[in-house]
Amino acid sequence: MQSCVDTRTSIFLVFTPPQFESPLYHLDSPEPLKSPIVNMLDLADFVTERGGDLKKIKESQQKRFAPEETVDEVVALYEEARRARYDVTQMGSQINGVQKAIGMKKKNKEDATELLAQKAELETKKKELEEAAVAKEVQRDRKIRTIGNYVHESVPVSNDEADNKLIKTWAPENVEMQKPGCLSHHEVLTRLDGYDPERGVKIVGHRGYCLTGYGLFLNLALINYGLEFLFNKGYTPNQPPQFMLKDLMAKTAQLEQFDEELYKVTESEDKSTDKYLIATSEQPLSALHDSEWLQDKDLPIKYAGYSTCYRKEAGSHGKDAWGIFRVHQFEKIEQFVLTKPEDSWQAFEDMISTSEEFYQSLKLPYNIVAIVSGALNNAASKKYDLEAWFPFQQEYKELVSCSNCTDYQSRALEIRYGVKKATDLKKTYVHALNSTLCATERTLCCLLENYQKEDGIEVPEVLRKYIPGAPEFLPYTKELPKDSTSTKAKGKAQKGTDDATKKMQGLQV
Repeated sequence: MQSCVDTRTSIFLVFTPPQFESPLYHLDSPEPLKSPIVNMLDLADFVTERGGDLKKIKESQQKRFAPEETVDEVVALYEEARRARYDVTQMGSQINGVQKAIGMKKKNKEDATELLAQKAELETKKKELEEAAVAKEVQRDRKIRTIGNYVHESVPVSNDEADNKLIKTWAPENVEMQKPGCLSHHEVLTRLDGYDPERGVKIVGHRGYCLTGYGLFLNLALINYGLEFLFNKGYTPNQPPQFMLKDLMAKTAQLEQFDEELYKVTESEDKSTDKYLIATSEQPLSALHDSEWLQDKDLPIKYAGYSTCYRKEAGSHGKDAWGIFRVHQFEKIEQFVLTKPEDSWQAFEDMISTSEEFYQSLKLPYNIVAIVSGALNNAASKKYDLEAWFPFQQEYKELVSCSNCTDYQSRALEIRYGVKKATDLKKTYVHALNSTLCATERTLCCLLENYQKEDGIEVPEVLRKYIPGAPEFLPYTKELPKDSTSTKAKGKAQKGTDDATKKMQGLQV
């Protein structure tokens, strides 16, 4: 259920993942009943005699500004589930004893009717005990899944994103970041005749749009350049399915995504065929190796994921409402990497450096910030954002999120690593990391604001070869409507100036 995603809120609720609508769905199976929920944290971490460290988990919860009491609740539920499972074992021993007695009766050709009835009664009781044990285990495991990954020691501890730590600032030489009188990205796109929001909204509703002409070519150029860029870095390009079976989505998507982000696709009344549209290629890429056991020779695995992404953005009502910065459908190039546990932190640094190099090649000013502990999603142990400069809005806005999820995600997907030794107390899992390279519509917004001129836009040099005619400059072909965003902004600014002038004149009188 948890994943390395852009959402920065941690919600602590008891949640029934879609595939577990009935936690006892194996009742008719000859196999012993057990909890169907796969934990993101090792159950052994909560058991002191199995090497667990409750203090470490509680300290991580403190950093997340999440309830420490949840850890104690897990421990209590573990004990209850253990006792319930012991009762099942004891009942099984009784049944075995009766079965042996039945065998002796039959061997001696004696009547075993009474014993058979006793066995049937005990088996009914055992089934009830198994159901009770599974219910306790499900309760325990749901509680565990509300607990986030261990927060890395270098993460700034705060519950306020204003405290995000600035790691680095970069800007191209001899480039003026301030652009007085500049247009917003959607106005530049309008003047290029590069998108049609009105007809897009008519077709799909709020935040709908069509990219047209050079708007489309610029977006495709970012896609092609991004894929080639990662390919040259040793990544394997992969265009995964755009929707996923619900059982796999529940292993990789975070709790709040089901409510705020994911679109559900219903095929029939059979819920087992339900699927979810992906919010990022990270989701299907992480599931590619579900239930696999990888060795040294297999790692690292580096994917350059390309996909259309779909997000309801239910929690972002009114935020970035104009243009194509925050939309329901967009394209994205994603870095997704599986590594050996000891290599993941170097991989994290390499991935954010790769994203930096990409934006430096586009000559876009940016900051790198370390996200505070209270804003990490449950899967991330540490996260960096790359925020690029938007001159019209006069602010840095997020274009990249880079997260190390350590073994939190791979544990749910059961992606094992290495050779198991007899002395091992715990399973070893690969570490999973993800980083945006380029959410192309968002990056296009940034390019349009930074590369605009009075009569059109310069085309970034690295993108030219991907556009028909390899143009260096794209001239405007349309005028803006009178009530455009920048016109309104100028009007407000002028009104403020006029009001201030009148006030000063009044004082002078």
